[in-house]
Amino acid sequence: MNPDDIDVLIVGAGLSGIDAACHLRRHCPDRRFVVLEARHGLGGTWSLFRYPGIRSDSDMYTLGYGFKPWTGEQAIADGPSILEYLKDTAREYDLERHIRYRHRVVAASWSTADARWTVRVRRTLSDGSQDEITLRAGFLMMCGGYYRYDQPYTPEFAGRERFAGRIVHPQHWPADLDVVGRRVVVIGSGATAVTLVPELARDATQVTMLQRTPTYMITRPGRDALARRLFDRFGPRIGHALTRWKNLLMGMLVFGLARRRPEAFKQRLVGWVRQQLPSGYDVGRHFTPPYRPWDQRLCLVPDGDFFQAIRAGRVDVVTDRIESFTERGIRLASGQELPADLIVTATGLQLNTLADLTLEVDGRTLKPADLLNYKGLMFAGVPNFVATFGYTNASWTLKADLVSRWVCRVLEHQRKTGTRQCVAHCHEPQMPRRPWVDFTSGYFERAIDLLPRQGDHGPWKLNQNYLSDLVALRWGPLEDGILRFSR
Repeated sequence: MNPDDIDVLIVGAGLSGIDAACHLRRHCPDRRFVVLEARHGLGGTWSLFRYPGIRSDSDMYTLGYGFKPWTGEQAIADGPSILEYLKDTAREYDLERHIRYRHRVVAASWSTADARWTVRVRRTLSDGSQDEITLRAGFLMMCGGYYRYDQPYTPEFAGRERFAGRIVHPQHWPADLDVVGRRVVVIGSGATAVTLVPELARDATQVTMLQRTPTYMITRPGRDALARRLFDRFGPRIGHALTRWKNLLMGMLVFGLARRRPEAFKQRLVGWVRQQLPSGYDVGRHFTPPYRPWDQRLCLVPDGDFFQAIRAGRVDVVTDRIESFTERGIRLASGQELPADLIVTATGLQLNTLADLTLEVDGRTLKPADLLNYKGLMFAGVPNFVATFGYTNASWTLKADLVSRWVCRVLEHQRKTGTRQCVAHCHEPQMPRRPWVDFTSGYFERAIDLLPRQGDHGPWKLNQNYLSDLVALRWGPLEDGILRFSR
């Protein structure tokens, strides 16, 4: 075999890519695979983000791998611990020899005649120069996440150039940044802001979280006491599996209640927040969003640290719109001016679609917005191509695990039947096309016209239900009349 001709090419060495590589090692040991990673090391999000307090917003028993028990003390783990978990997994499965760092996929072209992908890759050499190489692969797995690592989202703020202090985005947090004795304004109300604010408040003189719209928040213990008892009683592997199912089912129950009884669930969430704040705090203004719960992700507050910082007087929350930056801080639409020595723009991510690669099938260029989802992992008319996209209402890795196992099923089916390609065919050209996800977070809404589409019924509808996907992807038939295998 040509050294540049492989069975499976995995793009991305974060949570999803490492998961896919491990499953190939476990279930398809005879398949030759390569993992391409554009950055200098594995870890994805967990090696990129270095801001204070970086942590998961899902519990590690579901965010971690089903085949690799999470044995850390904290259920809501910090970034360095998650990165070490990923490195341990890669060492255990001897993955480093399969990973090529500083390799960015530029374009991929499928040939039905050859039943192969030809992939152009831009490689950064040790001296900083770049060249391009070409790889050929029978199967292409996109596991690179959903946002741009090199370019966060920052709105245009009037007067930004006038501000005399420092402006930082969490995605590019400087190693030398010292907040001791400084007044800090954090713009944003999402998971990043809620993580950053209590950490910055430990050293800063004062921290203000400036938000345009409140976010639903829910407090959970950072340590899962029941999980520790299950581990002690049954050992790591069974204890991890039982805790994983406990948390998975609890998450599904909470999401179901939020969807079936949104107003009652909203009042319950707001009531829990009110209990953790000083008497008379304006919860209606600062912690009561105008949208339904789970139209955007709930913000997890481990051990209530965010609310503790408010009660201690170290954190203020301001809900208003920015009129402009000034020399000394930020002037709001209300006329108030927030003084600041440091402004942190926790304003979100910029989505990319399929790693921004140019995709062709038999010489025809495909636009991501023209693609139609099949079972949440393939696209109609695109052979031997899988894209991992996790759940919006649960841990990302739950879906990644199902996708990886399904690919292994497909590869084994191809081996047994002597086939070389599989492609989903849609025979319903008039079927309504819907947006990729039913989610109102800003980073999705900004990119909604660039994302693939879904249909209005299965298997073209994107599932947000782990149990349904488990049945369909682990045990459902591969040859379902839509997915066709050929030589």
